[in-house]
Amino acid sequence: MSKTVAVLGANGVYARHLIPRLFTAGWKVRALVRRPEAAGAAAACGAEICAADIFDGESLRAGLDGCDVAVNLATSLPGPNGRGDFAANDHLRRSGTPIFVEACGEAGVPRILQQSIAMVNATDSDAWSNEETRFSGAENSPAAAPVEAALDMEKTVAASGLDYLILRGALFYGPGTGYDDGWVARAKAGKLRLPGDGSKYVSFVHIADMAAATMMALTAWPSRETLIIADDAPAPWKDVFSYLAQSAAAPEPQLGGQIGFPSFRVRNGKARNILGWRPFYENYQTGMTR
Repeated sequence: MSKTVAVLGANGVYARHLIPRLFTAGWKVRALVRRPEAAGAAAACGAEICAADIFDGESLRAGLDGCDVAVNLATSLPGPNGRGDFAANDHLRRSGTPIFVEACGEAGVPRILQQSIAMVNATDSDAWSNEETRFSGAENSPAAAPVEAALDMEKTVAASGLDYLILRGALFYGPGTGYDDGWVARAKAGKLRLPGDGSKYVSFVHIADMAAATMMALTAWPSRETLIIADDAPAPWKDVFSYLAQSAAAPEPQLGGQIGFPSFRVRNGKARNILGWRPFYENYQTGMTR
């Protein structure tokens, strides 16, 4: 008998890569979205579309009723569509997650899979880190507030009393994310700038690999675990941007860009060992080939 999974935030890029995989694996999918009129991709796969908002417990309970697991991918991050901002995303994580968790309990959903960010394990150095590493970015870093909000979100899920998994994704790139396409466009226009001096590390995960890891997590379900999902080869920004500029036959990127993230160089060993997962795109060169 097929199990039913509710996907909150089903209009986002993560969900657009995940939902077709869920159907291929035999899941029934209920797409919980604020704007049903924009849920064409989910509907085309055969998902049941339900109008729901993470701040509206009643709509969530209705959408979650009868589901075996709920996947929370809801964010309000700024993206290619121009909507969202970091402050709104922090509010969603802090104030929306408790409503979501309570609705899951009231609707009888026994399991929660929560999207989080690997930046919570950043060291702001070239040191490797894992799930146990405490965030040590500067307090005045632009990332400090999002990291604190993400950790509050994780604590809410872990304290829910429900069975849960938390997947800490590295920086997404790939189709629909807008990141690598945007960098290449800026490189071609001669406007690509290195964050600081380019020496800080960034950990990536291709959006397709994130979706594949999520599928393996749903199947294996290592109860109450927190796993970093990242590729095998974090790299300094100067290497990444130089590669993109060369692949676009563009000038080398110059200094002067804003430092948006602390340096984070995370290991994926726990996900590899527990899930048997391996990134198809093992490094940025394989994933950003043009």
